Amino acid sequence: MSSIQLFRPRAFGETSRRDIWWIQPLAVFLGFSAFIVYSTWAAFQNAHYTFGPYLSPFYSPEIFGDSHHALFGPKPGWWPGWLPFSPAFLILWAPAGFRFTCYYYRGAYYKAFWADPPNCAVGEPRKSYWGENSFPLIMQNIHRYFFYLAFAFIVILAYDAWKGMWFEDPATGATSFGIGIGTLVLIVNVLLLGSYTLGCHSLRHLVGGRFDHLSARPGRMKAYHCVSCLNRKHMLWAWLSLFWVGFTDVYVRLCSMGIWTDWRIL
Repeated sequence: MSSIQLFRPRAFGETSRRDIWWIQPLAVFLGFSAFIVYSTWAAFQNAHYTFGPYLSPFYSPEIFGDSHHALFGPKPGWWPGWLPFSPAFLILWAPAGFRFTCYYYRGAYYKAFWADPPNCAVGEPRKSYWGENSFPLIMQNIHRYFFYLAFAFIVILAYDAWKGMWFEDPATGATSFGIGIGTLVLIVNVLLLGSYTLGCHSLRHLVGGRFDHLSARPGRMKAYHCVSCLNRKHMLWAWLSLFWVGFTDVYVRLCSMGIWTDWRIL
């Protein structure tokens, strides 16, 4: 008796979809690639990352460095002479790790960079499925721990935005309260990064998702609904915050280079 094949695996790129399905993964590929190239370049510069009270988020917190924002002074003596130094090298791994292991970003770059699959209902270039239960993708499960680091960075960047409201008088050296365009740029950066971070699936689980009877815990239920409200737009916050954190570095850099003028509002 002959068997009937009910399902035939699709060949790579094969699909019944009639829409332009490759637009989304292509846009994600270009967007991610542009950010990775720029942020890597900016991290290697080790220059023009401060302007007055402003500090680029790519370099915050500045643990060691040459600016007045540095917590522990200039480059330490133990740093290998053959290895390029930049304050960004010491901190960028934390926010990068949080985004790289993010639940939304996984689905986005799996499609865009690995064609796993290229898009929904589109054939992929592999026959087996390993999931995230084996190395190296099992390491994606550390996302929940990167969340704690990402939350700490939100607090640090909020403090940077506060410092961005205090300007030093070049003549007297006294500081006074003020608001510049750069101050608003730093504040918006914190708001967007906070909306992305606090809408994280890991936080949603932490505040209420692990309980069977959430209604018996009113405080937890309120927190769960607040996180869920941000989580509904997680993709939007992810892209807006990614763009704005890059723009914030561009703004500080161009002001430091004298190309842009930081207009004072107050």
